[in-house]
This record gives sequence, C-alpha cells and structure tokens, in this order.
Amino acid sequence: MTQAAFILLAYLMGSISFGILVSRAFGLPDPRTVGSGNPGATNVLRSGKKLPAVLTLLGDAAKGWLAVLLAQHYGLLDAYICLAGLAAFIGHLYPVFCGFKGGKGVATALGVLLAFSGWLGLSVLVVWAIAFAIWRYSSLAALIAAGIAPISAWFLLPYKGYAATAFILALLLIWRHKSNIQKLINGSESGFSDKK
Repeated sequence: MTQAAFILLAYLMGSISFGILVSRAFGLPDPRTVGSGNPGATNVLRSGKKLPAVLTLLGDAAKGWLAVLLAQHYGLLDAYICLAGLAAFIGHLYPVFCGFKGGKGVATALGVLLAFSGWLGLSVLVVWAIAFAIWRYSSLAALIAAGIAPISAWFLLPYKGYAATAFILALLLIWRHKSNIQKLINGSESGFSDKK
C-alpha cells in the first residue's frame, strides 16, 4: 500500500461517525439535532443514555488510534505516521460520509495522541480530567488539553513532527470550538449536565 493510499484510508476511517451509528443502533435521536449539533459523545449523552455516549467516545477515539497504529505496524516513516493521524482527525471533522459536516474532534484527537505515545495521551487526558473537574465544561477542558498537547509532545517524543502534528490538531480543534469559546466568554455555554 502506498503512503498516499494509506493516508486516504486513514481519512475514510476518520469519516466514520460513531455518534450517528450508535444513536441509530440504540434508537436515539440523531445527535446532530440536539445540543450543539455536534455528532459526538457529549451530545449523545444529552439523550440521557450513558452507554451509547461511552460507545461513541470509544469509537471516535479508536478510529484515530487505529489509523496511527496501522501506519506504525506497516513501518511507515514518522512523517507519514503523523499524516495518518492528521488525516483521521480531519476525516472526523469533515467526513465524506456525512456531507463533510462532522464533530469537533476531541475523542479522535485523543486516540491519535495515545497511538503516538501512551504517555502523551495520558498526560493530555489527565489535564482534560482536571480542567473538567474544576470548571465542569467539556469544551473548556478540551481547549485546555489541546493547548497542552503540543508542549507534552515536544518533551516526550524525540521526533518533533509529532509535536507539530499535535499543534495542528490543537489549532483545528480550537477552530471547531469557536462557537463554544464565544459562549464561554459571554457565559452562555452549556454545562456537561445540561440537557438542551
């Protein structure tokens, strides 16, 4: 398999929307019709069902993780491993199967970072958990964790392309959260337990 074909495969893997698939399997509303309109685990949780939300979270993380793992397994160079992770993430944000309207990428980014390095993924996850425990906003926790990711990658991984990739992931994730940022600023952001 050529590198280009592998990157395309990673993008297609990222384009699979587990939030939509899981919601259909459990007979729940399309997550794009509730809350923020994002087909991710937080919106699935707003249905009141925890299991579908957990499955969505795991599925979205797994596709980012698997794309990188396969690139590593087949011996691709670090640069192409980074591109595979980035392609899976972009697939989640702009999925070809859903009219290029996808999620915000938090779980998929975590999966990519975990595959880059378990310690990297764990450090970002711990930062997210601490920020969420303090402020109770999933979006704010994700933004803080995204900001930490490239710094952690820089210190934890010898190939600096991983830090560059983490930086691009962070920028895209922040961009996808621009409406959340505005709501956080004006105080109208929904907390995790809100059922809007």
